[in-house]
Amino acid sequence: DNSYTSSFLLVFFVLVLVHPAISMYINTLSATESLTISSNRTLVSPGDVFELGFFRTTSSSRWYLGMWYKKFSERIYVWVANRDNPLSNSIGTLKISGNNLVLLDHSNKSVWSTNFTRGNERFPVVAELLANGNFVMRDSNNNDASGFLWQSFDYPTDTLLPEMKLGYDLKKGRNRLLTSWRNSDDPSSGDYSYKLEPRRLPEFYLLQGDVRAHRSGPWNGIEFSGIPEDQKLSYMVYNFTENSEEVAYTFRMTNSSFYSRLTISSEGYLERLTWAPSSAVWNVFWSSPNHQCDTYRICGPYSYCYVNTSPSCNCIQGFNPENVQQWALRISISGCKRRTRLSCSGDGDGFTRMKNMKLPETTMAIVDRSIGVKECKKRCLSNCNCTAFANADIRNGGTGCVIWTGQLDDMRNYVADGQDLYVRLAAADLV
Repeated sequence: DNSYTSSFLLVFFVLVLVHPAISMYINTLSATESLTISSNRTLVSPGDVFELGFFRTTSSSRWYLGMWYKKFSERIYVWVANRDNPLSNSIGTLKISGNNLVLLDHSNKSVWSTNFTRGNERFPVVAELLANGNFVMRDSNNNDASGFLWQSFDYPTDTLLPEMKLGYDLKKGRNRLLTSWRNSDDPSSGDYSYKLEPRRLPEFYLLQGDVRAHRSGPWNGIEFSGIPEDQKLSYMVYNFTENSEEVAYTFRMTNSSFYSRLTISSEGYLERLTWAPSSAVWNVFWSSPNHQCDTYRICGPYSYCYVNTSPSCNCIQGFNPENVQQWALRISISGCKRRTRLSCSGDGDGFTRMKNMKLPETTMAIVDRSIGVKECKKRCLSNCNCTAFANADIRNGGTGCVIWTGQLDDMRNYVADGQDLYVRLAAADLV
């Protein structure tokens, strides 16, 4: 009976209109809509994980546009648009204007905008909060990632979410880094950052201002050799991509019931936090630095840090403390010096194999992924400046070749992680 069907549909539509639970989430903002502080409206991602809207921190009257997890009673913010340019009172509007997203204050002045310059888009643009927490601006008729005109994933705050990339986008010429909050109640840019240094063997650094505090070690195919704790979760996949378009780290969850995020805290810790369905709280899965051996260059050149020795700093075989008095006082910043000069021709020089190592800093490293350890050793001996070599990738028994020229810095030894490092010594020091 047609009249029965149409009246049922009518009732259904009325129900959808008056009952927000049925209409699910709204995750897009069209060119004719706006979000305001007073309307209390938010965007909610498909799957109900993330919510985007206005917030203020507990002790302040400043307002921010940001994103947080929807399901937790405690607000955990993962992205802030105008962190260094807050709204001074509770009047604020987010809208699309001239193909840009703009955030306007009480006097209609822009405090933040997407600054996307191409103003000749033929189509109206929409802003959309995706299921993974990426807030994007795109052509309204192009759903594909290629149609994104702007995305929040390119502008991280202090948090790396699954599918976000940390590191260089070479096409856009942008280095995506994490920057801590000023303190737990102030989202403005703090003292600490975590960012990629591009070089032949790229590494991440934890910085306090411009001062290096911790080094990730290079990616060895499975993990960063200075953060071995990060690959122990079964429901997570990690990836480090290095090609002509990008040099970037990313991770994703293989089980959507679990959440994880990488955060740089206002106290200067890089932390992996996880949440499992069985847990009441977020769990700090690992935190770095967590031992003095994590501190950048704690031991000086040609020495390595080991948590199970006292003192923690040790000279490499064939090296002695540079300053014996200082070492006796456990001040090992001066490092160690070589006992016997190398014979530059390579005749008689050999290598000591150091197991379970965080590889030295790669500033002066040369990388060749096409050769293995045997060829790598030959190449090192034929280079007068070569001080050590190792595999570039430890998978499948080890492939690729990294050669260090110059002094070896910021190394540590692990009980069970890390990889082999071959340090060049004169024949007399090989015994």
